[in-house]
Amino acid sequence: MRTLRPALVLIVLFTLLTGVVLPIAFSGVATAVAPQLAGGSIVERDGKPVGSALIGQNFASGRYFHGRPSATTDTDPNDPSKTVPVPYDANSSGGSNLAPTSKALIDRVTKDVAAIGLKSVPGDMVTTSASGLDPDISPENAMLQVARVARARNLPEDRVRGLVEQHVEGRLFGLLGQPRVNVLSLNLALDALKVS
Repeated sequence: MRTLRPALVLIVLFTLLTGVVLPIAFSGVATAVAPQLAGGSIVERDGKPVGSALIGQNFASGRYFHGRPSATTDTDPNDPSKTVPVPYDANSSGGSNLAPTSKALIDRVTKDVAAIGLKSVPGDMVTTSASGLDPDISPENAMLQVARVARARNLPEDRVRGLVEQHVEGRLFGLLGQPRVNVLSLNLALDALKVS
């Protein structure tokens, strides 16, 4: 019992410290320093949450810019031994894990490129991200969608292109990552455009 007591005391102590005190402290500091980020970067319109700036959404209408493909899946309700696509499901984040030489990946990308109707497209237009939840697309991807969105909304292409240019975010600290466009932010700005 003499050797067991210190072990039990340490288990309880470290459980409280690492399971209760530290998470509360980190959450408190994060909320004080960066409340928007600590709250999940929730984006609101008219006071109601419409999404997160950190998690992509499945915009399927031709009136909106589309994010990159999502590889997230869930259990097929008709056959639990199979999965079905559930784009941008934050509960099942993950990539397709298909190798670049995978026939399934090559066939899907070839089909997607053919559906777009161009010989060359940015990679993020036809490939999934590692998380399957990427909220951003490349500026090149967004620019290739301008004509479709402008036509669907009966807007001049120059106006839609200008909106894309306004939403291009540069590299973090001017060094890290690539220029990108947040699809949710761009689509909300598109909805807010006044038709003249």
